[in-house]
Amino acid sequence: MPQYLSQLSGLSTILITLACGAHLFFFFVLWIWSRRDFRKIASSLDDFTRGLKHRSLLDSTGHLSDQIEAFLADVNETLDPNANSQDRKILSERVHILDEKRRYLNSHFFETCYNICRTMIEAYPLAGVLGTILAMGAALQLNADSDTSSAINSIVSHFGDAIWSTFAGLAAAILLMFINSILETSFLGLVENRQHARDTVVRAKRELAFANGGEAEK
Repeated sequence: MPQYLSQLSGLSTILITLACGAHLFFFFVLWIWSRRDFRKIASSLDDFTRGLKHRSLLDSTGHLSDQIEAFLADVNETLDPNANSQDRKILSERVHILDEKRRYLNSHFFETCYNICRTMIEAYPLAGVLGTILAMGAALQLNADSDTSSAINSIVSHFGDAIWSTFAGLAAAILLMFINSILETSFLGLVENRQHARDTVVRAKRELAFANGGEAEK
């Protein structure tokens, strides 16, 4: 058992480093995922609002989140009762676009994955402390029957593993917190854009259906 503890404590730094690498890759996958969903939402709303008399078009270098909010603002403005009737007619003819591409509005899985990725950052300092405890425990177990001086020498020999394990845990947490701080605004923006898009889709279908019903009665 002491030998296993010693081997495990020696591997703790490597395991933390590998876990950090996998965590970084997971963040990269989430970033690619968010960019794809941003493009899908923007593309759908672009198709939906194309041809409106007053349509917002931001600079091509602008963030897709800003373009999505601009499209949603255009839709809400067009749905206003005092808006141009021709624009409302255009939206009414294209409302099927929102139904055909509605899967991009499903965000539960993305939010769950991001929440796991963000929350698990807190585990790295704990993993570093655990590696330190394992190193100290292995040193004491290996010299349980030895005299005090031998036990001290063993602890000192394992001290390197203990320090590097703590360092790896703290360094990984700091690095991942920095990465998360860069990506968090974009990820939360995607969640907000989806919510706004869902609300706008519901309003658009309700308002346009009501308007079409009123015209049919006339």
